[in-house]
Amino acid sequence: MPTNPGLVHNAPDVEFDLAQIQHSHLYNADLAPVTRAQRKWGLLSFAALWISMSACIPTYMLASSLIGGGMNWSQAIVTIFLGNLVVVVPMILNAHAGTKYGIPFPVFCRASFGTAGANLPALLRALVACGWFGIQTWIGGNAIYKILAVFWPSLASGSTANFLGITGAQFLCFLFFWCINMWVIWRGIDTIRVLLNIKAPLLIALGLLLLWWAYRNAGGFGPILSQPSAFDAGQPKAGQFWTFFFPALTGMVGFWATLSLNIPDFSRYAYTQRDQVVGQLVGLPATMALYAFIGVAVTSATTIIYGTTIWDPVDVLTRFKNPALLVVSMLALCIATLATNIAANVVSPANDFAHLAPKKISFRVGGFITGLIGIVMMPWKLVADPNGYIFTWLIAYSGLLGPIGGVMIADYFVVRRRHLDVLNLYLPEGEYRYQGGFSLVAIAAFTVGVLPSLPGFLANVKVIDGAHVSPFLLSLYNYAWFVGFGVAFLVYLVLRKLAPRG
Repeated sequence: MPTNPGLVHNAPDVEFDLAQIQHSHLYNADLAPVTRAQRKWGLLSFAALWISMSACIPTYMLASSLIGGGMNWSQAIVTIFLGNLVVVVPMILNAHAGTKYGIPFPVFCRASFGTAGANLPALLRALVACGWFGIQTWIGGNAIYKILAVFWPSLASGSTANFLGITGAQFLCFLFFWCINMWVIWRGIDTIRVLLNIKAPLLIALGLLLLWWAYRNAGGFGPILSQPSAFDAGQPKAGQFWTFFFPALTGMVGFWATLSLNIPDFSRYAYTQRDQVVGQLVGLPATMALYAFIGVAVTSATTIIYGTTIWDPVDVLTRFKNPALLVVSMLALCIATLATNIAANVVSPANDFAHLAPKKISFRVGGFITGLIGIVMMPWKLVADPNGYIFTWLIAYSGLLGPIGGVMIADYFVVRRRHLDVLNLYLPEGEYRYQGGFSLVAIAAFTVGVLPSLPGFLANVKVIDGAHVSPFLLSLYNYAWFVGFGVAFLVYLVLRKLAPRG
């Protein structure tokens, strides 16, 4: 052990003195490199993290939205599994720097984007997290609303003819659940840990309850799994499978494209690289596919039972006739959603907002900023229908996050060959200052990576008329993450060769 208390070891080959960086405006305790003593995450910890994160309502909705879009159960499961098999690769690659150097995501971004330029990827990642925070809060608040409507049916008759597009009762329930989230943030990381410990079993039990309900009311799994694909011959969308599959696959990658960037926020606590690699490989793709099967089975069952596809599990639960069973199910959903929301959608943006002004914005303040933006984004509109969920929300932001991942991985693995100077990451006049704190090369590569998907996005949200845009350019939007990642990766390498300090 070091004799100097200010000397910190955070990996076998990384040693630094905190006294050299504590004065810097780029430093605060939340963004500081973790020490070797703080590394307590093993292989099982990472597997458990992904099992807990994957068993969530958005995973269920992800699967059921594919059914709503026309896929049969096997097509939906294979699409989800493939998407997660793809995204686990950049997940593991970006996690490497966190484990080796003990640094969080926004600090890692400084190496490629510059000490000030790192705010660009950090804020884009944070804004996406705000959207997810709002979605999860809406799910929890809507569950509370459904419980109350069972006992006071008059609540269900409110008007939606307002600028929000939801009833006053729905909005109040949303705000109530939002306040619970803010209280947990105020309480701190220990409360989050307690919630995560009880969350996974609760949501898995709820999922199995829904699966049993579907099995019993649909006459077994036979009728559920025999539901035809809408893309089969003679079906409404015959011959259109591949035009739906590729954007759906991009959406599946986009689902965890957020965590594939900020995974250093978690991997910085890993004992070894093997722990984070194997733990993520074991925990992510299989768990997503297994929990998605519940969503697929239950959604298919609603088509048989009710003659219409119900893709929101909250709406499915309201069909339960036993009030006690409904209340218990909804409360379990609320607790599980709360835990996932804080862990997945607050930890990263809180760090990202803190990165704007490390000496003034703490983790707690960053969490409150996340919550406020989550309200403004009106999340109920993001998940109003399955097509909007995949084609507008998931694919659109994947077109922003893919290029960021391409720049970061190109810089760390190809340009720097996994070598970073930790001290200089916290010094405004150090190696990663570039041009006034901004890496023009990284910003240019990111911009070029985003551009190919922009026409398709603008046409998708009806800002421009797609009839006046090249079909080729429109089609690139369906591959937004892949195109953005690949283009930014290559452009960054070329520009960095031409301008090493640019």
